[in-house]
Amino acid sequence: DLRDAIADAGGRLESPSIEFGEDSDSILVENLLASVSQHQRQKNAEQTANRQRARLLNGYWTFSAPPGYRYEKSDGQGKVLVRDEPLASIIAEAFEGFASGRFQTRAEIKRFFQSFPAFPKTRHGAVTNENVNRILNRVLYAGYLERPDWGVSLRPARHEGLVSLETFERVRARLSESPKIAARPDLNADFPLRGFVACGDCGNPLTASWSTSKTGKKHPYYFCHHKGCASHRKSIRRDRLEGEFEGLLCALTPAGSKLALVKTMFADAWEMQKTQSEELIRAARSKLAEAEKQIGTLLDRVVDASNPRVVAAYEDRIAALEREKLVWSEKLDARQPMQRPFEETFELTLRFLANPWKLWELGRLEYRQTALKLAFDERLVYCRNTGFRTPKTSMIFSMLGGPGTPTAGMAEGVGFEPTRRF
Repeated sequence: DLRDAIADAGGRLESPSIEFGEDSDSILVENLLASVSQHQRQKNAEQTANRQRARLLNGYWTFSAPPGYRYEKSDGQGKVLVRDEPLASIIAEAFEGFASGRFQTRAEIKRFFQSFPAFPKTRHGAVTNENVNRILNRVLYAGYLERPDWGVSLRPARHEGLVSLETFERVRARLSESPKIAARPDLNADFPLRGFVACGDCGNPLTASWSTSKTGKKHPYYFCHHKGCASHRKSIRRDRLEGEFEGLLCALTPAGSKLALVKTMFADAWEMQKTQSEELIRAARSKLAEAEKQIGTLLDRVVDASNPRVVAAYEDRIAALEREKLVWSEKLDARQPMQRPFEETFELTLRFLANPWKLWELGRLEYRQTALKLAFDERLVYCRNTGFRTPKTSMIFSMLGGPGTPTAGMAEGVGFEPTRRF
């Protein structure tokens, strides 16, 4: 059809290696050359795919490098993925933060990525949800690879992982859960308490905005946006609310004796963990042996099974056990004697407990959100006339004697009914 269209347009086919013609012999040669060229292209594609699959089976990633990695030539190994800083550290921090609960939702991770100029963005200057999901679901960042459509199961890779496989599995488990806190697109550093402080009249979260006066000057306010509330649209100056909150946060500072007690408790737990290390190693070895035994039993059942659905179910279970084996093997390899001293490991924790307001004072939105999550278990309730109600602090600050913690002491002799004199 293409030759006829060219001829109808008045064109003529010419080539330095073949003479085109309309006779049967010329058409036969042309068809043979086209078939041979097609075969060469297909054969080249097959050989390329086979070489790629062979490298995948040997633990080498053969496709484009994901964010946080770049290719580098290595002696005797060809091109290997290596860390690409600062993206590698940014992505590792996102994984660790999501696994530990520092980031509650994918939207928070998206804003975290967005805050770094070095992180790749779209032409509109934004990080997409798809990119965040792709990063959080790539096992490459744990130092493993898989390609099920090519028959390559999960296996250790030759490149360095940014996080452990255990952390990656915790992230996958959290991705399948429902988010505990709704993502708010309007969170910003101007109003760090938006969504965390509730109205004292209706219990709904306060919102906030800038208000423009008659002179054109902007003023920041918090207010309740819930219709039917007695405080609906009644403004609270930001300086007043956040000033009272900072006083509340400063009141969480424990006495020196209680902080010394907490440090002693941490040190005791540290020593206990060191003594339990051998027991954890034995447990990991036991889990590995148990997984090996289950895999062997399932393989025997696969051989005897004839129903395709039963075989597929057995294969899925074997794949899950193989993944579990890798996690336990990684734990066993990582279970080394603690090299870092106690003071260095718990330095930041003890500094936060000594004065939680210091973390808030740094000013960055993610630090302030972290301080809120660590210090309080529930939203704070604020009344326009009386200020903050008694907060429900986290367990550690309740133990240290923060605001609202009941104080122990002898009950007064007078004040109970009936009052009697002995």
